[in-house]
Amino acid sequence: MSGHSKWSTIKRKKEATDSKRGQVFTKIAREVSVAAKQGGADPETNFRLRLAIQKARSVNMPADNIKRAIEKATADGAGADNFEEILYEGYGPGGAAVIVEALTDNRNRTVAEVRNVFNRAGGRLGEAGSVGWLFEQRGLLVIEPNPGQDTDDITLGAIEAGAEDVNEVEDGLVEVYTQLQDLKATEEALTAQGFSVTSAEKTFVPKTTVEPSESEIQSVLRLIDKVEDLDDVQGVYTNLQVDSEVAVNSSV
Repeated sequence: MSGHSKWSTIKRKKEATDSKRGQVFTKIAREVSVAAKQGGADPETNFRLRLAIQKARSVNMPADNIKRAIEKATADGAGADNFEEILYEGYGPGGAAVIVEALTDNRNRTVAEVRNVFNRAGGRLGEAGSVGWLFEQRGLLVIEPNPGQDTDDITLGAIEAGAEDVNEVEDGLVEVYTQLQDLKATEEALTAQGFSVTSAEKTFVPKTTVEPSESEIQSVLRLIDKVEDLDDVQGVYTNLQVDSEVAVNSSV
C-alpha cells in the first residue's frame, strides 16, 4: 500500500500547483454536476456531492462555480449534461497496471484519446477486468493535524472511527483507509472527534505492487501524467511502486 500512498500524495501536490487550474476546475465541476444529478442538490443528504464540493474547495474553486455546476445538473430539460462514468484498464511499461476513471459525454472520443496515450507511451489498453482484479476499492481520507495533534492521536482516533489502515505521508498529512461502504461514517466520526479531514474519496488500492526499471518508472509516470491531462479523465491509479523522490524529480 505504501506505493499507492506516496503516489496519491504526489498527485495532490501536482494538482495543487498545476498551472492549468482552469482544467482542474472543469473536471471537478463535472464531478459536482454528476453527483448533484444523481443524488440531489443538498450535500447534507447527498454524500457524493458533499465529497465533490469538499474537493472543489480544496483547490480553491470559487463558490459561484460550484453553485453553477449544481444548478446546471438539477435544471429541468436539456440544461443538464449527461455524463457517463467509465473505467478503463490497461498496462504501462514494465507491466504496471493502470486504472483510468473518466466522466464523458462521448464514449468513442474518450476511449480513442485514452488508447492513443497508452500506445504512444509504450503501454496497452486492455479489456474491462483485465487489471481490476489487482486492486481493491477503498475509502481514503486525508487528515491535516491541528495544532497539538500528532500522528498517534490521529491513528487512535481513526481506529476508533473504524479505519482499516493509517499511513503518515509527506508534509505531516495522514492517510486513513476504510472499507468503501464505511467512508461516510468514518469521515463523520473523525470530524466529530475534532480532526480536520481535508479530503474523502473513493480510491483503488493495489493488492500487490510492481517495481520496474528506473527508465520504465519514468515512462509510466509520463503515461499517467498524459492520461491525467485528458479533459474527460477524473483519476488514474496504478500499482507502480515508486519512491516519492523519484516521482517528484521525474520529468512528468
